[in-house]
Amino acid sequence: MKKLLDKRIGFAVTGSFCTFEPAFKSAEALVSAGAELIPIFSEHAASFDTRFGKAADHIRRMEEISGRKAILSIADAEPLGPKDLLDCIAVCPCTSNTMSKLVYGVVDTTVTMAVKSMLRNSKPIVLAIATNDALRCSGKNIGFLMNTRNYYFVPFRQDAPDKKPASMVALFEKLPDTIISAFDGNQIQPLII
Repeated sequence: MKKLLDKRIGFAVTGSFCTFEPAFKSAEALVSAGAELIPIFSEHAASFDTRFGKAADHIRRMEEISGRKAILSIADAEPLGPKDLLDCIAVCPCTSNTMSKLVYGVVDTTVTMAVKSMLRNSKPIVLAIATNDALRCSGKNIGFLMNTRNYYFVPFRQDAPDKKPASMVALFEKLPDTIISAFDGNQIQPLII
């Protein structure tokens, strides 16, 4: 994990609230490996209280993990690219809504602006998907982004095939290894578990 030492990683959180716990554990693993995290929250992740916790508590937890204030607005995310403030961005979790916006270049959230800033500098963008329709409508977006330069995926699997046959979720514990591979320009394998 020495390859993560002193790397500046944007940790962008979108609204798959049920996966926040494993996502945040992967953030802790990155910090333990010596990475410097910059937390970034989509507007939904930063404002919706759900049965999985209060938005303010999630923001506070990521700020404690990273030791930095979270980026919560498009205006605050925009300088990431021009000032070259990150080596990589991990969208963790990455919802199907965010993925579809990335496919079409829509920049209307803090997270999509942060990703656009990374594309400007040809830096790695690592997606840890969490979507109930990966094997339906979102399948084409996953395929598109897999074939788009600078995008890398954390390995993923069906999470409840008997109840949600189209749902897939990232193996969040593989985020550090995925980022290391992305720094080398490689997609970690196997991708689908």
